[in-house]
Amino acid sequence: MAQNLELKLKLASHKEIRKTLRSIKAEFKGILRQKDIYYKTSGMLLKLRTVNGKHELIKYRRDESGADRWSDYELLFLEGENVETYFNDFFETECIVEKSRELWLYKDTRIHLDDVKYLGLFLELETVVKEDRRKAKELFDVIVSLLSLNLNDQILSSYKLLFLNK
Repeated sequence: MAQNLELKLKLASHKEIRKTLRSIKAEFKGILRQKDIYYKTSGMLLKLRTVNGKHELIKYRRDESGADRWSDYELLFLEGENVETYFNDFFETECIVEKSRELWLYKDTRIHLDDVKYLGLFLELETVVKEDRRKAKELFDVIVSLLSLNLNDQILSSYKLLFLNK
């Protein structure tokens, strides 16, 4: 199972973060139009994500109680014309979250500038564990510092829970 270290913050604007990303030479990878269909499950999160017309099933577990948000996840890439309706035969939909995401890369960290329908603007960081957690945490701390982020402001829940609790 793959693993990453995550952070989510609510923002009033993406402007300053975008400016800093350019100054540190983060690589802009494009705009992603995402639709996440969250299914009712126990003990994990399961969502079908449509990204610019392509589909992936994402299963993940994350402990929201610690200071750091480590996530274990698996991706399954899917093809077909009726992927959404196919899964509706097996799973009960809990909610659907739609967003526009600017994807930036800085070393092993994915930086997401999200505009989430009905929820607003967010920043997400996902530092991928390549060798070990210690090295991933070091890189994570570097990008947090470069972006001048306050970890006390982080949101310790998924978009699914934010959407369901709005």
